[in-house]
Amino acid sequence: MKITVLSSGSDGNCSLIMTDQHKVLLDAGLSGKKIEDLLTQVHVDINDIDLAFLSHDHSDHSKGLGVLMRRYPKIQVYANRGSWDFLIRKRKIGKVPVEQMNFIDPGQTLEIDDLTITAFATSHDAACPQYYVFENKGKRFACLTDTGYVSSKMEQAIRGADAYLMEFNYDPMMLRNGPYSWSLKDRILSDHGHLSNEDAANALLDVVSEKTKYIFLAHRSQHNNTKKLAHQTAVEMLVEGESALPPDVQILDTDPEKPTKIIKL
Repeated sequence: MKITVLSSGSDGNCSLIMTDQHKVLLDAGLSGKKIEDLLTQVHVDINDIDLAFLSHDHSDHSKGLGVLMRRYPKIQVYANRGSWDFLIRKRKIGKVPVEQMNFIDPGQTLEIDDLTITAFATSHDAACPQYYVFENKGKRFACLTDTGYVSSKMEQAIRGADAYLMEFNYDPMMLRNGPYSWSLKDRILSDHGHLSNEDAANALLDVVSEKTKYIFLAHRSQHNNTKKLAHQTAVEMLVEGESALPPDVQILDTDPEKPTKIIKL
């Protein structure tokens, strides 16, 4: 399994997972043209994308989904029933071909050729948010952003993965002193908001193991965090602190404008 985070941040999120048999997008929170450009940067033809998994309905995860479905009929898209219902009913992504719509609900596991996908519920102010663990040839990639807290059920779902995509959204001091309204700050800080750098690192401390080789720091706020702060917190708490991580673990920063390097599990 090969992985790259094409784009991650408050304005748009999209990752690429590749196996011998599939090329998969996780979320499509950018324009179709931007996603195509990012794929080109990692030498992947968008026509080769055959699967996509949607975490929730917010535009920074779904805005390009309708365009991709209409333009590329090969792509089979999976989301839970609550997300599909909201997107279609509210006309968030336009009219989409029903033959490309597929369902995976929280707690469900699907096997598609050489790829196993497990969905689990998160806590976020969306219609029906969920995230995924992707498994191929015994290697597991656990993805968790857009949640206000990490429950024991979430921890159970993501425990012991070989790689993580984890939300390091905000620095608490930057958020409290930043430009957002108090209502928006309260929303981000709530159990239906986002994870701070410290929240994310603490959650990872409970689930990583000696087999964990890569941690992507994802969904970083451009207003309430910095790449340096997120990375520093992760290193201090996970690498220099007491964790089960191996000494060669890689803490990987993500970017809203360019893909990360491709890792191979």
